[in-house]
Amino acid sequence: MVAVGGVAALSWEILWQLRSTLAIGVSALGASITLAATMAGMTVGSLTAGRVLARRSRVRAVRSYGILELVIGVSGLLMLSGFAMLEVLDAWLYRITPELAPAIHLLGMALVLGPPTFSMGATVPVFQLLAQSHGTSIARLYALNTAGAATGVVLISFALLPSLGVARATAAVAFLNLAVFAASRVLPASRLEADPRPLMASPTAVASGAGGAPSFPTCLLLVFGTGFATFGLEVSWFRSLRAAFQSTTDGFAIMLTAVLVSLALGARLVPWALRRGLQPGALLAAAAVAILLATPLVERADLYVPRLWSYWLTLACWLLGSILVLGPAIVLLGMVLPWCLETFPDPARTGRLYAFNTLGAVAGSLLAAWLFLPAAGFARTSWGVAAGVAVLALVASRPSRRPAVAVATAAALGIAMLGTSSVGRDRVQGFSQPARILGFEEAEDSTVSAVEGLEDGSRYLVIDGFAASSEDAASHYMQWMGRLPMLLHPSPRRALVICFGTGQTANAVREEGAERVDVVDVSDAVFAMAGHFSTNRGVLEDPRVRRIVMDGRAWMRRVDHEYDVMTLEPMPPTFAGVNALYSTEFYELMAAKLAPGGVVAQWLPVHLLTPEATASVTASFARVFPDAVLWIDPVDTTGILVGRQDPGRNLLEDGWPGLGREVPTRTLDANDVRRGVILTPREVARFTARAEPVTDDNQLLAYRGNRERAVIGAAALQMRESNLYRIQQLARRYVHAPGASAMRRPIARSPWPTEEDRLPGP
Repeated sequence: MVAVGGVAALSWEILWQLRSTLAIGVSALGASITLAATMAGMTVGSLTAGRVLARRSRVRAVRSYGILELVIGVSGLLMLSGFAMLEVLDAWLYRITPELAPAIHLLGMALVLGPPTFSMGATVPVFQLLAQSHGTSIARLYALNTAGAATGVVLISFALLPSLGVARATAAVAFLNLAVFAASRVLPASRLEADPRPLMASPTAVASGAGGAPSFPTCLLLVFGTGFATFGLEVSWFRSLRAAFQSTTDGFAIMLTAVLVSLALGARLVPWALRRGLQPGALLAAAAVAILLATPLVERADLYVPRLWSYWLTLACWLLGSILVLGPAIVLLGMVLPWCLETFPDPARTGRLYAFNTLGAVAGSLLAAWLFLPAAGFARTSWGVAAGVAVLALVASRPSRRPAVAVATAAALGIAMLGTSSVGRDRVQGFSQPARILGFEEAEDSTVSAVEGLEDGSRYLVIDGFAASSEDAASHYMQWMGRLPMLLHPSPRRALVICFGTGQTANAVREEGAERVDVVDVSDAVFAMAGHFSTNRGVLEDPRVRRIVMDGRAWMRRVDHEYDVMTLEPMPPTFAGVNALYSTEFYELMAAKLAPGGVVAQWLPVHLLTPEATASVTASFARVFPDAVLWIDPVDTTGILVGRQDPGRNLLEDGWPGLGREVPTRTLDANDVRRGVILTPREVARFTARAEPVTDDNQLLAYRGNRERAVIGAAALQMRESNLYRIQQLARRYVHAPGASAMRRPIARSPWPTEEDRLPGP
């Protein structure tokens, strides 16, 4: 039961994070609000349950646990409706008083997540009574629950969400909670009751503080500190590992699983540690050393993380490597809370210990993201956390052992300092070629760099280890992301660009004559790098251009005016959180803010998507903008979808009215522009006839649409050719523009079955 409860708990947290980003937008502030609401609920639940249970003479522990799981399950079933209401509130609030939005978001999250998180926190004091009634230790139950949580991350990320989608996965997780409740009602009555009173004056609790063991106030400090350190390291180390694991949802699941497995192992080792007299001081001293020694390895993860021929084998290597590198420190930190729970086994103090640990976790994650990482960077943040853990070790250790703790920590710090790879000064994580760093910034939610390759002299914008934009030959399409929709509109006045990158798209929109250009990007650090890229021609300095730091989807919901042209190039679809900018629901938000006759352009990365995923992205776009064409850049063969809301018409019937405007900076002539259209609206309809559109519910791109090819590497060219070959078959024609040789020649057959024999010719 306890393990199944853990499976459900982490599954809920992943679902909450997913839905909260849709409700209030993807941002560091939004993530902080969700975390704060979650942890506040667990803190209050733990404190309240501890006090209530301590006053009871007899408690039916198993049934109490079952009732808490019932509350969690029922609250989860109401989650989707709650977040939908919060999304509506968000749009209304921003139009009235955006300054109050964060406070209202926090209140809304507290209302939605309050009941389930309160119940989750309340389960920990109940674990003490479960341990008593079943003759076991709370450390073992805590280990089982945490191991279940690790299983839950794998289950929700690799099974439930990919196969069921969000709504049905929510129902499946709720079923787990309800199953625990049902099991609690059928267990034999003799196993149900526990008496908290003997625990209040147990020999273990009375003896604490003697013989060098920490007192209860000291334990409160220690569990606060270990919660702070664990979550601070999670933020810091995950930031670095994202560059190695490609920022995918699968990569995040692997990192989280590694941490939870390590915490479960630490809790399981506590009874063994108690039998051998190991004290928290020794555990914390070893943890400080382990953190310092692991930091140079984590910092270089992008250099040694393997990318094998099998994606699933690659994930297994990632998981094993994460456990080996992160595990020792997390195991040692994870032993302190169960050690204290074993030492002070009454429910009231259990509730306080868990509450302090949770408060420390909130403080550690928020300070790491908002203060330490931006100010000091990854390595120094990790060193600072290790120093804090060493101070806790000194507090918890006997005076005679403190010099040894100080010497060991100092030696490990020296090794860590010698082993640092100077990220941000000497190199950029994830960028393989030698480069000169032009700009580097650790923002609250990402690491952003502007670099110049020493081999080719091109400049790149690198976000969390991924070259998100560039000024090399492969970036030719970026300006045409802005020019195409402007050329297809007769008189575009107001334009929106979502995702700034190097600024080439925004500049192209400006050069094509827009009177007002709104540029939205989730990261202010991206805007800060604009000066390093000459191809944007200082677009942000133009008074006609307004920059907005916000999630693009949230902006579409909050804005109260219409646009003639919209264009967007999000991060690759496999990146965590980006599914929301390729879904049907997002395009519907865009359509609601599109002026009559307005035109929308969407990046279609044919080199990063399987044929099935390519068709799915196109299907989502064409479902909302049925008058759509697919344009392939004749220089770099990147795809761009362009469409409008005029079903039954052909976007090309009106010609290209913008070609009549003289713009000397265009890199293609009129004939090249026209020949770039490879699928007309009729052919787009054929291409998407069998495709499953991307939605907020199916999370197709995030959780299943591209896994078999997510390790891109040398497969990118094959992916591009497979996609273009499939499109060629459908269109029954070829693009003959300069630079499109990959499309003119026969190429390997697509692995996706086609309907070539049944399709009529154009």
